Amino acid sequence: MTNILIPGGAGYIGSHCIRELQKAGYNCIVYDNFSEGHLKAVQGFEVVEGDLLDTGKLIETIKKYNISGVIHFAAFALVGVSMREPLEYYQNNITGTISLLEAMKQTGVKNIVFSSTCATYGENVSVPITEETLQNPCNPYGESKLAVEWLLECADTAYGIKSVSLRYFNAAGAETDGSIGEDHLLETHLIPLVLREALNVERKMFSTIDFESADSGHGYKNEKKLHVFGVDYPTPDGSCIRDYIHVLDLADAHVRALKYLEENGETTQLNLGTGIGVSVLEIINAAREVTGIDINYNIGDRRPGDPPELVASAEKAKKVLGWVPQRSNIKTIITDAWNWHKANPKGYDDR
Repeated sequence: MTNILIPGGAGYIGSHCIRELQKAGYNCIVYDNFSEGHLKAVQGFEVVEGDLLDTGKLIETIKKYNISGVIHFAAFALVGVSMREPLEYYQNNITGTISLLEAMKQTGVKNIVFSSTCATYGENVSVPITEETLQNPCNPYGESKLAVEWLLECADTAYGIKSVSLRYFNAAGAETDGSIGEDHLLETHLIPLVLREALNVERKMFSTIDFESADSGHGYKNEKKLHVFGVDYPTPDGSCIRDYIHVLDLADAHVRALKYLEENGETTQLNLGTGIGVSVLEIINAAREVTGIDINYNIGDRRPGDPPELVASAEKAKKVLGWVPQRSNIKTIITDAWNWHKANPKGYDDR
């Protein structure tokens, strides 16, 4: 069986991906420092607790398990925090990846799939966004991811390490059986915040929460009600529009990207999205339908830096990987996420 190293495999997307890899016949070795990941999310998998900056431990792990490929999820990913702590983000995301590539170089591992982001494109973009759209990130998080994409290009030229960088749009949803889902220490994503509000109404479980979204025109603001940042954008209902992709569709793309590299594919970068935009208010209305709960929200002013619309073109991923999203209808996404949140109102409850 082929052994694959999964740095950051205990995180949200990584924990879903390892299950799809297992179904495809791969043996996954999760490598995680658990600063954000959850041990409960990787039960039944081989786990090595370690930091990406520990090159020696990475080399030791690669040799011990005879690793033949890497899928790299280990990164800090909060835009707002990256603005306050840029050195921390550059250190973890860029220096950490240098450490990983050094370990790969020293052990002869030649294939890596990289978890990148649409944040490399920045704010002032026309939709749909293609891979040829100018990359002009506007925060240290996006800059750090773009820098890694450049590093991977250099690693190919210098060391023959081939890579696929997958630029996600808005990941959402959960495993269909509700066994794992989305649980961040600081939640910034729209759908879990909306569903937390639904739980708040239904069960009265959550106290005052002070969350602020980094990238999707939503959040909590010192109160229990959901807070929508702006309904005066040039969009049909005035709220921001984003492209939501089911986490299981993302997982499928990673499996396909790994197989592509194993079949001697060249280094490339691919958008992962649906090409369909959904507004903040449409998400709230869809969640009302799925949950049967009247989800309340407050409307505030626009937040600086929120583009009106971010929607992907994923035609290149379809052409290169044969990838077509299967579960990314917005009601399917919300239904799967709701099943997880209802069954796990405190998430993994392991903090």
